[in-house]
Amino acid sequence: MAGKVFFSVSMSLDGFVAPGSNATAARAMAEFSAPGTRDDQEVRRWMAQWMDLHQWIFPLRFFRENLGFGEGGEEGRDNDIARETFERTGASVMGRRMFDLGERSWPKEAPFHTPVFVVTHTGRDPWQRPGGTTFHFVNDGIEAALDQAREAAGDRDVRIAGGGATILQYVNAGLIDEFSITLSPVLFGSGTRLFEGVDPDRVALEPLRAEPSPRATHLTYAVRKR
Repeated sequence: MAGKVFFSVSMSLDGFVAPGSNATAARAMAEFSAPGTRDDQEVRRWMAQWMDLHQWIFPLRFFRENLGFGEGGEEGRDNDIARETFERTGASVMGRRMFDLGERSWPKEAPFHTPVFVVTHTGRDPWQRPGGTTFHFVNDGIEAALDQAREAAGDRDVRIAGGGATILQYVNAGLIDEFSITLSPVLFGSGTRLFEGVDPDRVALEPLRAEPSPRATHLTYAVRKR
């Protein structure tokens, strides 16, 4: 039996999944891999906002273990949610911009540990990383990438990892079964809005769960066609 197609993201209270501009994000990711722009005030602000957006996950035991940061860390419902999201995922799909940014900043053992299918306009040979992550590059559309991810995932779920524009393409194409948003108590004012350009005539939502924690609120919805 095929699994679900879902996404899970952290979002600011005013609806952004990333702060600032794409150009600033690229400079910030370069800073992670090759520090040298710490005097760039725009980059410093972007990094501070990005850290605030994801502050709920950094102390977690599962996050530390998965990224190879060592033992220890917080447990509880936030930790359970992070672990459950990872364990349900048999394959991931992402856009090329997310891959390009991540290629600069992910550790050598990329944190997915499954096949990842990158939606792109240009071909590239698969890129295998230690720990079970192999990136495959698909240049014939989002549905082709999803078909390959479903086959790789087997009876587990496929996660649309991002970024926001790629998630929106899958939502508007009617290809998402379920999604979770972790609302962080931050305001950005500008950046990448998750649902900018969504087709409301094609998407209806059914609330499934709302789980508050001391750091964030986790909302889960099933997606129905209108």
